[in-house]
Amino acid sequence: MKRKTERTDQKLAIRINKYLSEAGVCSRREADRMIEQGRITVDGKPAVAGQKVEEGQAIFVDGNPVNPTKERIVLAFNKPLGIVCTTSKKEKDNIIDYLDYPERIYPVGRLDKNSEGLILLTNDGELMDEILRARNYHEKEYEVTVNRPVTNVFLKKMSEGVPILDTVTRPCKVRRTGEKTFRIILTQGLNRQIRRMCEALDYRVRHLKRVRIMNITLGNLPVGKYRILGEKELKQLREGL
Repeated sequence: MKRKTERTDQKLAIRINKYLSEAGVCSRREADRMIEQGRITVDGKPAVAGQKVEEGQAIFVDGNPVNPTKERIVLAFNKPLGIVCTTSKKEKDNIIDYLDYPERIYPVGRLDKNSEGLILLTNDGELMDEILRARNYHEKEYEVTVNRPVTNVFLKKMSEGVPILDTVTRPCKVRRTGEKTFRIILTQGLNRQIRRMCEALDYRVRHLKRVRIMNITLGNLPVGKYRILGEKELKQLREGL
């Protein structure tokens, strides 16, 4: 009985990147980058990759103490053109300043400055990591307008995979919605993927809007506005991870 009590009283140590993720500071990958940059300290000493920490230790990020978040927040935001999906204050049009949300939140992934539409923001680093993992094949749907008529040949090539960035894109669903418009559902997130795919086929994107991430849809949410995800949406989102 004594041994059982001693084990129960021991504090549970976890990797610092997981701790920061669960505390709502950032994703694990971002935590690893911040550790490399020397931006994180534990009990006054620079943190190291793979380090384990316990509750009660003094953990600081950029000189600010880390206080584990109790309430998990997930927002759906209709990003306007010109807003950059970064937390860096060096970018004057960064998404965090634009939203001016009262709690610390982070964008889940990116949406090009010249694109608009749905992006999720959260203080839940674990959720962020799960959504961003490429191996999970999470669907993202876009409305696209291009500079010339959409042909059957174009649709076929887009759906089968296009060589860009030293790889071939995953097969995807594409359907024509108008003379120069189409909808596309991707399960990967290469840098400027849709624009690069179109350019490889001698098309140019004139307008691009993301309308869905997994089960979360943009709906009639006005440009520049956000909404807090409901319990049903969050449950479905987590079940899909």
